[in-house]
Amino acid sequence: MQHPHPHPHPRPHPRPRRRRGRTAALSALTAAAALIGAGLTTLTPGTAEAATARQVERLDRGVVSVHTDSGNLISWRWLGTDPGDVSFNVYRAGTKVNSTPLTGATNYFHSGAPNSADYTVRAIVNGVEQGDSVHAIQFRTGYKDVPISPPAGGTTPDGVAYTYEANDASVGDLDGDGQVDFVLKWQPTNAKDNSQSGYTGNTIVDGVRLDGTRLWRVDLGRNIRSGAHYTQFQVYDYDGDGKAEVAMKTADGTVDGAGTVIGSSSADHRNSSGYVLSGPEYLTMFNGQTGRAMGTVDYVPARGTVSSWGDSYGNRVDRFLAGTAYLDGSRPSLVMARGYYTRTVIAAWDWRGGAFTRRWTFDTSSSTNSGKGYDGQGNHQLSVADVDGDGRDEIVYGSMTVDDNGSGLWTTKNGHGDAMHVGDLDPSRAGLEEFKVDEDGSKPSSWMADARTGQVIWSTPANGDNGRGVAGDIWAGSAGAESWSSSESGVRGPKGTVVSTRKPSSTNFLCWWDGDPVRELLDGTHIDKYGASSDTRLLTGASVHSGNGTKATPSLSGDILGDWREEVVWPTSANTALRIYSTPVETTTRITTLLHDTQYRTALAWQNTAYNQPPHPSFFIGDGMPTAPRPTVYTP
Repeated sequence: MQHPHPHPHPRPHPRPRRRRGRTAALSALTAAAALIGAGLTTLTPGTAEAATARQVERLDRGVVSVHTDSGNLISWRWLGTDPGDVSFNVYRAGTKVNSTPLTGATNYFHSGAPNSADYTVRAIVNGVEQGDSVHAIQFRTGYKDVPISPPAGGTTPDGVAYTYEANDASVGDLDGDGQVDFVLKWQPTNAKDNSQSGYTGNTIVDGVRLDGTRLWRVDLGRNIRSGAHYTQFQVYDYDGDGKAEVAMKTADGTVDGAGTVIGSSSADHRNSSGYVLSGPEYLTMFNGQTGRAMGTVDYVPARGTVSSWGDSYGNRVDRFLAGTAYLDGSRPSLVMARGYYTRTVIAAWDWRGGAFTRRWTFDTSSSTNSGKGYDGQGNHQLSVADVDGDGRDEIVYGSMTVDDNGSGLWTTKNGHGDAMHVGDLDPSRAGLEEFKVDEDGSKPSSWMADARTGQVIWSTPANGDNGRGVAGDIWAGSAGAESWSSSESGVRGPKGTVVSTRKPSSTNFLCWWDGDPVRELLDGTHIDKYGASSDTRLLTGASVHSGNGTKATPSLSGDILGDWREEVVWPTSANTALRIYSTPVETTTRITTLLHDTQYRTALAWQNTAYNQPPHPSFFIGDGMPTAPRPTVYTP
């Protein structure tokens, strides 16, 4: 077994704890009770520490009606700001369709109803029925199309023509109406991996409402190269004004949603190989409703000497990651990073009062961190979670983790990899776990670690470049999350033992789709249910495409509408719509909308970063799960 590498400044061993967010102290309930009327929900009593309320989106009910041959499944959000004992009635065109108030899962199957039926939901609080929700979004053919408009193609300086494909998407309430909107990245057909030379077309980013209204379009310009590693966009309400902002790396020639150019409009910093290795680099916060650039600062870190990042031709210098984290335990901060093969620099920013303020910068080459094993530990993605249970988020950066204050927390020194998962993967032990695969042929091929300390719980022997790995409870045949990877045989339980010899057909994405809390396999344009003898196809997307080449990921997957189950968003084959699929299957499991679990919500925000990974909540969802916890949250 791989031996852990301790924190450079060892801490006292923490006492075992219950899941963060699962319960809060009795002493906190009295103090927080007065805040319930202000849109804040406390948790039930149980643990020794009270949770700090976190800012989340003020969402509407997110009601959807998904039509099947038998009728309509109506589902809606149980909000984090709802009382724990809230119940609901469902109305069709003003007439109640359920006989008694619905106290269980937030869905209802209306048998025999046509696909055009119009539904609303009314909450019942303290015995009093509230007003109508928003009207249900109708999935009349099993999916809902959001119209989009591809940008015009072009020709690179060396005469290569290109067009545009819809690529990664994110969500946020851009205009403050309580409904999530899309932010969509358009990628040219000549987008490049950093290792590939050649010119690319510009990267284009749109803000789009669910009805297809385009709010704005940002053109990042010729000095931002196009590809999976260059543009990681974050969509979140950073200043608490009730509307999401959009943060992106920009450069000379970026044109915001109002038509204003950032920097020089004429500058062209591309070299003859198509790389951009000179010229200024910026970080810009865009207004989510208008696309206007509200503030621009120098990107941290600056590229400096290109070769200091691991090569001289421009591959590793332009490996960027991004995320959003509650570093103070209450409000979200922006995290922007550069590098993971050698030097790594992570900068944390607050956006308050219309201005950027840098909270801290973590640099593996600084005198504080040099020689402590933090170099070269990054993945092609990051994760955000409160791994040490102090109420504030950490940045899990592959084989190392950075504390909420910008100091190194731990490193396994197992190096770079292509996939990782952070969540409550083993519900039988306290805290969160990380499952990761490694690229270094001299390191464990895969491993699971205590996310608080980095102590490796189990590992598999070195086995070359292990390119894919997934962890999630996909099978009720074993307790907790299962883990599997492309280079290792079998499916392992959370203790590392092989619990099934047959690996799933997919080593890619996950999705909660059917009625039970066991998660499904999402790969390419289909969803499958794992079984010990074979997988069962549950959904095949109609006339849609996946993105990111062999990664075969959707534009977005997550709990964005309806109850806690996850929607899948693929672009149509012609790139004229984002096609949203929502489950038609009834569930008996009641869980607060995952958009109000901040580990899950920040995971949706970082999902588009480099090699996309599925989101995990802060608590265990799976076979035999206890009653799901309620979050401690408030809305602007």
